[in-house]
Amino acid sequence: MFLYMNKYLTSIQLITEKFLTWRNIRKYRKYEKQKNKNPVLDWVEAFLWAAMVVLLINQYLFQAYQIPSGSMMNTLLVKDRIFVNKIIYGPELMPGIMKIPGFFSPKRGEVIIFESPTYLSNGPVFDIAQRIIYMLTLSLIDIDKDQNGNPKAHFLIKRAVGVGNDRIRNINGNLQIKPKGLSSWIDESEFKHLDRAVTPVRRLITDEDYNLYLKAARASVYSYHNLEVSSEDAQALKNINSVYADSITFNEYRSKIEYSMQPHNLSVRKIWRKYETGWYIPEGWIFPLGDNRDNSRDGRYFGPVRMKKVLGKAMIKYWPPGRFGSIK
Repeated sequence: MFLYMNKYLTSIQLITEKFLTWRNIRKYRKYEKQKNKNPVLDWVEAFLWAAMVVLLINQYLFQAYQIPSGSMMNTLLVKDRIFVNKIIYGPELMPGIMKIPGFFSPKRGEVIIFESPTYLSNGPVFDIAQRIIYMLTLSLIDIDKDQNGNPKAHFLIKRAVGVGNDRIRNINGNLQIKPKGLSSWIDESEFKHLDRAVTPVRRLITDEDYNLYLKAARASVYSYHNLEVSSEDAQALKNINSVYADSITFNEYRSKIEYSMQPHNLSVRKIWRKYETGWYIPEGWIFPLGDNRDNSRDGRYFGPVRMKKVLGKAMIKYWPPGRFGSIK
């Protein structure tokens, strides 16, 4: 018995010694190879490995974005840098190509990022190159710029307010919602209370300002039809801030005035009806709106957005440090 045990221990010792010898030789060869390696090539390899890791994380897990406008004030401010959770709704297999199914679908009240329906692409090769550079630099470099040198609005960050089978309209600057099964419209403030959704809406235009918009819209319509414009209405049109001159409310008032003047005109009636009946959100679509309702190019301009175009959910603000925190 003792003889067999001794042979067994001797075998274990030989195997262990062989393994340690092999490992030491392997480490030595690796050291010699590393020592003779060009330091520049070593740096390049390290950078490529780091870049690959960043790309994989950005493409399939979390991606960094910079807020370009004030449409989500005060939830998100201009130049805030955020991380977006991409796996929750399903990431794209490659930038702009084939979306992988996610774990959840966007819900009402969530802050989402999606491809802008009005974005004009420079081609698939450019789009992929732009998004790779954007991801590698954590949103510091964006080569996709307009003729004025400003970044194009390829991706938009808004709040999902309308969901499938909702109908939404804008009346005198106030949002109204008609969910499936209801015959009457509900003001957004009341609907949020019923739905228990917390949406921090910011308004730049006061209730008193809407009378100014009505006068300005009337001046605009009368001028277009070569009708006499009162000095008060003409002054109101001049006083409107150029940023908001093309606002939903201004266009809403214009459509109502045009319709009251020529209800028989089919094109005028079509535009008026769009504002009167609002936007319908089909199943599998969402209706995005900016929290800064008076200064946001959102679903009220381009309509609902397909769920498959939603790329992720805004998760964390990481820069500047003073604004670090979750996004709600």
